[in-house]
Amino acid sequence: QSESLIGPLMQTISHQHWKVRVAAIEATGAVIQFGNGKSVDDVLSHFAQRLFDDVPQVRRAVASVVGGWLLRLRDRYSFFHKLIPLLLSSLSDEVPEVRQLAVSLWEDVGLQWQKENEEDLKDKLDFAPPTPPHYPPHEHRPVLGCRELVFRNLSKILPALCHDITDWVVGTRVKSAQLLPVLLLHAEDHATQHLEIVLRTLFQACTDEEAAVVHSCMRSAELVGTFVSPEVFLKLILSTLKKAPSASGLLVLASAMRGCPREALQPHLAAIATELAQAHICQASENDLYLERLLLCVQTLVSVCREDCGVGSLQLMDVLLTIVALASVTGLRDKAQETMDLLARAEDVSGCQDLYRKHMGPLLERVTASHLDWTAHSPELLQFSVIITQSGPALGEALPHVMPTLRACLQPSRDPQMRLKLFSTLSTVLLRATDTIDSQGQFPSYLETVTKDILAPNLQWHAGRTAAAIRTAAVSCLWALTSSEVLSAKQIQDVQETLMPQVLTTLEEDSQMTRLISCRIINTFLKTSGSMTDPEKLIKIYPELLKRLDDVSNDVRMAAASTLVTWLQCVKGADGKSYYQSSVQYLYRELLVHLDDPERAIQDAILEVLKEGSELFPDLLVRETEAVIHKHRSATYCEQLLQHVQAVPATQ
Repeated sequence: QSESLIGPLMQTISHQHWKVRVAAIEATGAVIQFGNGKSVDDVLSHFAQRLFDDVPQVRRAVASVVGGWLLRLRDRYSFFHKLIPLLLSSLSDEVPEVRQLAVSLWEDVGLQWQKENEEDLKDKLDFAPPTPPHYPPHEHRPVLGCRELVFRNLSKILPALCHDITDWVVGTRVKSAQLLPVLLLHAEDHATQHLEIVLRTLFQACTDEEAAVVHSCMRSAELVGTFVSPEVFLKLILSTLKKAPSASGLLVLASAMRGCPREALQPHLAAIATELAQAHICQASENDLYLERLLLCVQTLVSVCREDCGVGSLQLMDVLLTIVALASVTGLRDKAQETMDLLARAEDVSGCQDLYRKHMGPLLERVTASHLDWTAHSPELLQFSVIITQSGPALGEALPHVMPTLRACLQPSRDPQMRLKLFSTLSTVLLRATDTIDSQGQFPSYLETVTKDILAPNLQWHAGRTAAAIRTAAVSCLWALTSSEVLSAKQIQDVQETLMPQVLTTLEEDSQMTRLISCRIINTFLKTSGSMTDPEKLIKIYPELLKRLDDVSNDVRMAAASTLVTWLQCVKGADGKSYYQSSVQYLYRELLVHLDDPERAIQDAILEVLKEGSELFPDLLVRETEAVIHKHRSATYCEQLLQHVQAVPATQ
């Protein structure tokens, strides 16, 4: 009567009360055990559904019944490939009691099968190799019978399992993904013959949105790395990445390498590093997840191979450089920098800057090979910027390579956005020139290139907002250069000779920042050159500064006033002061107008300018002051000025 009972039992197996479900499972076990064993096919799908039951007792009943069939069913050999996945799925149950029962039953099944097939296994039993030295820690190696059972049925189990790992139901994907590492742990090196389907499944499953699925697939990939020769799995994984680079493929590669023993992976380190450094892989995507998985590959190689990383150090450095350049998340860039430090320690150098010094030449050579074709979005441009800003003192040793690239890329005919990025990069290193670009004291020898070939063309006026932004960037770069303390007074005078006309025109820029920085640059020029500036050129400066006293920005007005003080000091130190008399008189007149400014800070600044200039032509200043004192709202400032003039002896 067993066949007639299966239908009603399968309707009852999903009853709302868990005790009824347990009773139905146990009854089904007895009916099939003592009736027609062929009915197993009719109940398998229902039993598989009960593995997802919320009640642990129901899942325990499934494990108990399936384990009993594997031990005592008359036709069990015909159903091994169907029953084994059900019992092994319980090995990863969330409840310890269910897991322990499944482990116990599975071991009994393996030992019984081993005893029944003792003749077949005689050689393996008598000459059993010891547990592999790199066997996964915290894992108990199954008995020979269990391993043989899985190996002999793996070809029948895997296709269905790999199909279920990509099922549309989340629970099915999770359970299937948890079963795969269990099977691989049993199959050990026999997994090699099924590697293609396993890796294809892992590539697809590692894109899953469910973290549990991805975690199990990473565990499976680790076991592939543990038991399969790296020569075999690397050939398949790297060829797939070559055809279609993907974040999931990189995750599988990283996991497989993590599971691989150091001595087995070491001979392939250079080939892996070279492949990862290829543009079609390391520059394949700017997606942060892709870059994160790429970084994981490098981290894994460094952690597994440690001191052996020297053979692939340049390529790994290249990959890390790309990640830092392309990453949009600060955290990812920080992790890449930390990995550089780990690589430096593995190579027994003090830090990542020494690593840059070691590989600076080859890195720059590769990155700058295409500099004539760069745009703002070129990965090589971003990599170049990272090398410039991160290499520290090593940059000073690479100027023969760096400066020609900067010169070529900062010509007015090149992409404006690219020039903006490079000017920003150049300003950054110039602010720390002694620790970066001038670490070897060689930068001044390239000063003419910087001023005449880079800054001068970009300070020329051109219409448009982009051109204005480039002028602002160029002015900022010039300010960083003049305030970097790496140039001598003579060199700053040379820069002044070349760039003063362009800087004066930038005082009229729409950008407040540009006007402010230009005032400061002129101030630096005047302080450095002093009275040595040509009189005709000196006279041309003050009218432009006077205009800035009417600026909408108080910061610019204050900077202009400060620069006028310096200008007057230059005039005081010059020969033939009478040459400047009419100019200084005009300056007095204009400054007295601004002395009536509503802003107290501006009034104070203008008063300081007038006091500085009072020694030049005091009589003129007194006359100009007395002529306007009755018109001033703030006559107090005029009175202070007159008292100061009377107290200072004339130097005329």
